[in-house]
Parts: sequence; structure tokens; C-alpha cells
Amino acid sequence: MSIEFDNNLPIYLQIMNHIKKQIVSGLLQPGDKIPSVRELAADLQINPNTIQRTFQELEREEVVETKRGLGRYVTSEESKIMAIKKEMAGDLLHQFIHGMQELGFRNQDIVTIVKEAVAADAGKGLERKGENTDGNAAES
Repeated sequence: MSIEFDNNLPIYLQIMNHIKKQIVSGLLQPGDKIPSVRELAADLQINPNTIQRTFQELEREEVVETKRGLGRYVTSEESKIMAIKKEMAGDLLHQFIHGMQELGFRNQDIVTIVKEAVAADAGKGLERKGENTDGNAAES
């Protein structure tokens, strides 16, 4: 695991966010074992106490669960994982909208820009799959 740390945010929060991203993106599946405190501390070159705090917070939020004598595992509760995913999406949207408003865009302008960007990205995805934006196969 590799994380570039931001000096403006506590390290344990950054590690928590990284683990949550791995869970919601599917890199860590429900029920997967997560590294031990020692393994993760050595891997990230972080004080084990910081990792322990990270894990305590993840357990408090019910993102991971400890199985006595076996280690820590990603929660098996799909609803909890979906709630985390929605929370993270909400945070991203809030940051984006706030940033666009700081640039002077009105809400309707932001919606238009997002729609255009999604349409353009969808078009690029079709082209990569060998299709034109009209859905027909591209000629060779």
C-alpha cells in the first residue's frame, strides 16, 4: 500500500480514507482480512500507534470488525459499505460544487458543465470500445 500524505490532514484520517476507498471500489471485498497493525505500520513506515488509532476508528464506524485471535476484516454488511460510498460521493460533490461556485459559476451552469462532461466522457468510452457516439461500430 502506498499513500502520499497531506500535511494538512491527520495521518490516521488519511489512512482511514484510503482503506475506505479500497473497500467501496471493490479492491477490498466484504469479509477480506486487512493487514495487521505491524504489517501496515512497516509498509507505510508509520508509527504503529497511528495505525492502531486508524483501526479503532474504522471499528467504531463499523467499517471493519475484529475477530478475536484472527485479525481484522472488512465488514460483511453491504448496506454499511453502500452508506460509506454515498458519504464519500457526497463529500466529493460538495467539494466540487463549492470549488465551482468559488470560480463564479451559478448552480445551473455547474449542472450544464457536468452534463456536457459526462456526455463527452461517455462518447470517449464508446470510441475506445470501437463504436461511434451514435452506437454504430466504427469502420476500420
